[in-house]
Amino acid sequence: MANLNIPVGISDFEKIRKNGFYYVDKSSLIAEILKDEPTEVTLITRPRRFGKTLGMSMLRSFFDIRKDSKELFEGLEISEDASLCREWMNQWPTIFFTLKDIDGLDFDEAYGQLAAQISNLFKEYTYLLDSEDVDIDDKEIFLALKAGKADKIQISRSLNTLMRMLQQYYKKPVILLLDEYDVPIAKASSHGYYAQMLNLIKIMMSTAFKDNNSLRFAVITGCLKIAKESIFTGTNNLVSDTITDSRLNECFGFTQKEVDKLLIAADAQRLADKIKEWYDGYQFGDFDVYCPWDVMNYLYDLKRNPMAKPASYWRNTSDNAIIRSFIEYAGNSITKKLEILLSGGYILQQIDENLTYDYLHSSEDNLWSVLYVTGYLTKIRNVELEKSLPENMLALQIPNAEIREIFETTVVKWFDDSAKTWNRRELFAAVWAENSENLTEEMNKLLRKTISYHDYREDFYHAFLAGIFAGAGYIVESNKEHGEGRSDVVVYDSVNSRVAVFEAKYAVSMDEMGQKCDEALHQIDERMYAKEFEDEYDHILCYGISFFKKRCLIRIK
Repeated sequence: MANLNIPVGISDFEKIRKNGFYYVDKSSLIAEILKDEPTEVTLITRPRRFGKTLGMSMLRSFFDIRKDSKELFEGLEISEDASLCREWMNQWPTIFFTLKDIDGLDFDEAYGQLAAQISNLFKEYTYLLDSEDVDIDDKEIFLALKAGKADKIQISRSLNTLMRMLQQYYKKPVILLLDEYDVPIAKASSHGYYAQMLNLIKIMMSTAFKDNNSLRFAVITGCLKIAKESIFTGTNNLVSDTITDSRLNECFGFTQKEVDKLLIAADAQRLADKIKEWYDGYQFGDFDVYCPWDVMNYLYDLKRNPMAKPASYWRNTSDNAIIRSFIEYAGNSITKKLEILLSGGYILQQIDENLTYDYLHSSEDNLWSVLYVTGYLTKIRNVELEKSLPENMLALQIPNAEIREIFETTVVKWFDDSAKTWNRRELFAAVWAENSENLTEEMNKLLRKTISYHDYREDFYHAFLAGIFAGAGYIVESNKEHGEGRSDVVVYDSVNSRVAVFEAKYAVSMDEMGQKCDEALHQIDERMYAKEFEDEYDHILCYGISFFKKRCLIRIK
């Protein structure tokens, strides 16, 4: 492994370039933004950790009139366009503002975070207070915002105020770079103050973008494309660049060519297939891309440990609250599709990228839309499918090994957690009432709500059976020695002096289920699983269970 300076966790373009960190050249983003006449407002949506903030930091370095960035861009693709660089490089007043850290358990806390962030922004521009060209009333508002003492109206119009002052000072309109615009709204939706935060952000956006003579153009990044009528009301010249409709295909994520070049520089070509298996597979526009965060983190780990194995770096950085909320909302209605995905297949789904957080849970379709735009799923190209898709439908699959692991560990765990809230009272009652028919019925209901993607192996059924009683106030033993062997599951109800012994068998067909039940009961007798409980418990119940896919049959001795 070569001694490559890998910029893990660094999204500051100047820091990367000045300190000799490896940089994958994404300066083509500048030319694409400026192509023809720049769009007044460009909204770029990509999943988390695909280089949005670094891209915005690069734009700031290029445009900001306060900087001298020629050396930073030497050797990069954009430097070859001398005419463009003369016209645009460090020629425009530029505001870079990020909302990625605006969070709080209630609105007041989140509002306080926003006010502090705005205060820090205004401290960068204190020189405006010394200018006679800047309106005196704006200076008073500036001081309040800088000191963190502004009222809500001033906070909501803060970007507009700063843009106006910069235009007065430089006699030029302003370029506004707004990073992770939807984070405060997502957090607000999770914590129950959505309407308050939406109203605040909407006013901030409207005053910054709508009919603002101080605006040259704006670039906004985020994870979700929130519907225009929800937040961008009145912003007429808004163009969206999303993962399905993109002209900035190569500007976010690493292409295969870029990864190949990086692996050569790191002397890690031997790991190309492994890195592709784990971190490739996302499709943005017409390009397949890798997740940059993952590739860089893995190479960084390899520097310290040449035997390091790929890991799910992305899982620990993404906000999974929305995904979990869908699991809790949708319940067993999504189990079949999850099983198909986890088994390596694909599902056909209608996708809507114009979402509003207050209606996210209004349909199951929104779940798959969110999973798609946040990077948990990716689309399959139509040319790779045997049949053409219906209009407005996409074929979705899990993109790579990393996301598959996230599904297998995180998503399935959430599903199992939600299963613990299912009402099992009738099932427990049937166990102790020796009612095998009702027990079969209730057990089948639960089976249909579970997720299985390993061809229904015996260990799946064993875990399912033990999990039913776990956390319900019973003592559960699994595969413990009893009599002359190991019974599958034993459930103790010591208070009522009763115990239930379960032996499970896997059937290869429905017709075989009855025979397997009888074999299970015979095994309990032959190996005397219940014998040791006779002196301590008044009631000993023995059940034979056979499973076939998502069906079970139960008989009692």
